[in-house]
Amino acid sequence: MRALIPALLLSVGMASAVQAEEATAWLSRLAQADRQQPYQGTFIYERNGSFSTHGVWRAVVEGQMRERLYQLDGPEQEVLKVDGALRCIAGSMAEQLEGAAYWPSRSLDPVRLAEHYQFKLAGESRVAGRATQIIQLAPSDQHRYGYELHLDKETGVPLKSLLLSEKGQLLERFQFARFEPRSDIAASDLAVGRNCQAVQIGTPESDSVAWQPRWLPPGFELVGVTERQGRNAHPLVFMTYLDGLARFSVFIESLAGEQVEDARHQLGPTVVVSRRLSAADGDYMVTVVGEIPFGTAERVAVSLAATDGVAATP
Repeated sequence: MRALIPALLLSVGMASAVQAEEATAWLSRLAQADRQQPYQGTFIYERNGSFSTHGVWRAVVEGQMRERLYQLDGPEQEVLKVDGALRCIAGSMAEQLEGAAYWPSRSLDPVRLAEHYQFKLAGESRVAGRATQIIQLAPSDQHRYGYELHLDKETGVPLKSLLLSEKGQLLERFQFARFEPRSDIAASDLAVGRNCQAVQIGTPESDSVAWQPRWLPPGFELVGVTERQGRNAHPLVFMTYLDGLARFSVFIESLAGEQVEDARHQLGPTVVVSRRLSAADGDYMVTVVGEIPFGTAERVAVSLAATDGVAATP
């Protein structure tokens, strides 16, 4: 019997390696679909026990993947992305960039993800009447959540995704109710309404950012800097960080004499940690918002410092 144990362990290890390789191949299909697959459909988004329904249209226009998201119930909300980058937002999406978190338009790099997640095949399912392959991505540290993806077998598009806490609790659900791969999306379906506010996106090296985190969770990189008008006409700058799957943003806004208290709260998978900081030119409110654990968000917020070398102080 003892002689069988090493052979059994080797067999289990080989099976796990094969599963990881197959899961990686599926994730590569997802990444390709994200760049090339046009479709339209309706999906349901669940967070913290509340549901919303959204229409989505994706098509390649003049060599670029354009994607429009439109909320079909409740307050009118809308997002337009071009090659995965935000171009305009309307409604509360403009306040919290919730539209940036939905599964459509997430570009994945399986090689990069393998540094911080473990991949595994987890069976098959049906979503929106279509056959799917289930892939599980378990985090390798405490700085990110786990995911379960149901990928359409025909196209590789994620028809369902579950965001799971470290205890396996459901934090967020994205799931198609109707999905149609098609290449004849009408131009009118990609046209946004008048309330969709243009977003100005700078490079990650933008000189307009007055604060920078001195600590980031492993694997997260700055992928964009956006600026728009905040309170009292002062600019609101936010930096977006991505590990290839999870994301969070750091918002920096001058308080211009306003009295604002520190805050921390969580809504489903999204945490918000705000700190009032002082610098030579006045007080600022720095807020970390994202789909990351509380401890990680707080550590990022505490690490913020002025880029001129003046340390942040409460």
